[in-house]
Amino acid sequence: MGELMKDKVGIITAAGNGIGRASAIAFAEEGAKVVVSDVSEEAGQETVRMIKEKGGDAIFIYCNVAEEQQIIDLVKRTVEHYGRLDWAHNNAGIGAPSKPIAETETADWDRCIQVTQTGLYLSLKHQIPAMLESGGGAIVNTASTSGLLGSENLATYSAAKWAVNGLTKSVALEYAKKGIRVNSICPGMTLTAAVESWAKEVPEQAKYVENDIPLGRMGRPEEQAQAAVWLCSDKASYITGVNLAVDGGQTAK
Repeated sequence: MGELMKDKVGIITAAGNGIGRASAIAFAEEGAKVVVSDVSEEAGQETVRMIKEKGGDAIFIYCNVAEEQQIIDLVKRTVEHYGRLDWAHNNAGIGAPSKPIAETETADWDRCIQVTQTGLYLSLKHQIPAMLESGGGAIVNTASTSGLLGSENLATYSAAKWAVNGLTKSVALEYAKKGIRVNSICPGMTLTAAVESWAKEVPEQAKYVENDIPLGRMGRPEEQAQAAVWLCSDKASYITGVNLAVDGGQTAK
């Protein structure tokens, strides 16, 4: 076990799989006390089990970030259990069907914005007072390279992720002098379970995507997780308001 985040208490939303699970494990491996949050209790408890199996400290708390009272309860129960809140990785977000904007269903837009954008707003709104009570902290939000560039047929998802990056910068400015740093990671194509399934279904497309990435491969959830840990750690103590592309160089082109 490392000590980069030793005894620091934090919350990870959507930690039941993918980048969220990898992040929860990575934080725990660096000594953090981790509150695993997800809308799937089974997946969240499995993440907790994996952390404890490696000697880490974690608990599960159910939370749908689109519901403000559940965010309030998540933060309250975290502080009640561990006594403080030092960091957060706001990872929750959902996509929408790939369609031109004129063919987009309003319900798909509303759902994506409610979870990805409003859910982040609610998370920040209630995490920050707890961090101020704890003497400061660090927050990392999961955006996307779609929040840095335009994405054809992904206007809904892109709009939500641009909002994540905009919130990150604005809130970083609001709380910089109060001891809270706020950054985002912007993952490129990352081998989550969903992407792995897609790559098996359309291997030629997947190969094309890989060849378009300067490093020549898709990222791993663990690589996104390590970026989140670093940004929350004291190693990144002079970094705030940054939208960090973790994309194998794709947005450099």
